[in-house]
Amino acid sequence: MNDAIATLRDPATIRSRAANITAAVAAGQSPHWRLDMSMIDAAAQKVAEVTLARYPTLAIPYHSRWRHFEAGGVDRAAELTAAMADLDRAAQARARIDLAIVAVLLDAGAGAQWTYRDGDQTCTRSEGLGVASFRAFMQGAFSSDPAQPLRVDGPALQTLDAEQLAGLFQVSDGNPLVGPDGRAELLRRFGAALTKHPQAFGADARPGGLFDLLTDGGSTREIPAAGLLRAWLDHSSDIWLTGNALEGTALGDAWPHPLAGGDGASAGWMPFHKLSQWLVYSLFEPFEWAGITITGRDALTGLPEYRNGGLLIDAGVLQLRDPALAAQQWHAGDALIVEWRALTVHLIDVIADRVRTRLGRTAEQLPLACVLEGGTWAAGRAYAAERRGGAPPLNIVSDGTVF
Repeated sequence: MNDAIATLRDPATIRSRAANITAAVAAGQSPHWRLDMSMIDAAAQKVAEVTLARYPTLAIPYHSRWRHFEAGGVDRAAELTAAMADLDRAAQARARIDLAIVAVLLDAGAGAQWTYRDGDQTCTRSEGLGVASFRAFMQGAFSSDPAQPLRVDGPALQTLDAEQLAGLFQVSDGNPLVGPDGRAELLRRFGAALTKHPQAFGADARPGGLFDLLTDGGSTREIPAAGLLRAWLDHSSDIWLTGNALEGTALGDAWPHPLAGGDGASAGWMPFHKLSQWLVYSLFEPFEWAGITITGRDALTGLPEYRNGGLLIDAGVLQLRDPALAAQQWHAGDALIVEWRALTVHLIDVIADRVRTRLGRTAEQLPLACVLEGGTWAAGRAYAAERRGGAPPLNIVSDGTVF
């Protein structure tokens, strides 16, 4: 892998390029955004208040797909554990990794109209997508082996189409889901990648093969978070639908921007890898439940999506120079959106430090993954509910694979 690609897959690059764009915006170089740092304390206070309301004892779990499996107070993960009672620890880890990865790949904005019915519960948005993914997994929808339903494998994913996915997610004319075609295509591409990279995903072409790749079957007891992200990106970047590439290598969620800076062939690119980082956060627990320690957890960044970014807009930290821009349609590669997401990455770090101070916790006691959960994502959702009935602050055209 060449140096430029490795640079763009390093979370340290995400932070440094985000800092470059933030500095440029602060210097008045953006035609789209103003940055008002006098409002950052109010944003941090909102996050601290929301965190204490949700987790009064400050026993805060990771911001992870596993939280969505708990929607409505139902411990669905316990259902999976009970169903795997006869499996050893490594096999359970592979199944949990399979589930977490496919559930994250299906986790982009659902749209305001879609719902999912699970028993007597009605779930919406990310929670609904998570529960729908969980139920599909438990039904064996992602396995090609009827005798082993609790798995995800390449052959099964490669045959999945939008109609099948729509059925699994209870989609109808009266219950529309954003981007079903894009989601199905993403899973098919992922299925092809699983088959193409047996050195990472094993002969069974399963996402859970990452457990063996990174721990040598469980014998390695520590893995760095950045290494987990890099392993994922090295074997999956060609699944994304963005079309972004450098020197013939797919980049996924990375976008050109004149203020990004950098050196060499990677200069001018602003990487985010939002869904991939969300995926890695969601793998912390499966590895830890298998007795593997994740080191350097805060190497990963805040997630640049519309809840965290919306928090900054709604708290007044970020202001559109022309408020009418909020009503326009935007795409992920537009300069305004790239700047918004870069500002989000940088400013979530600032807020995290201030939240820790308010709550009397160190970075080790309250890692970024817990600040996000406590936290910034929930505060962004609360603002959105108060001001727009839950809608994002910007009108983003989504294919169901970035946001």
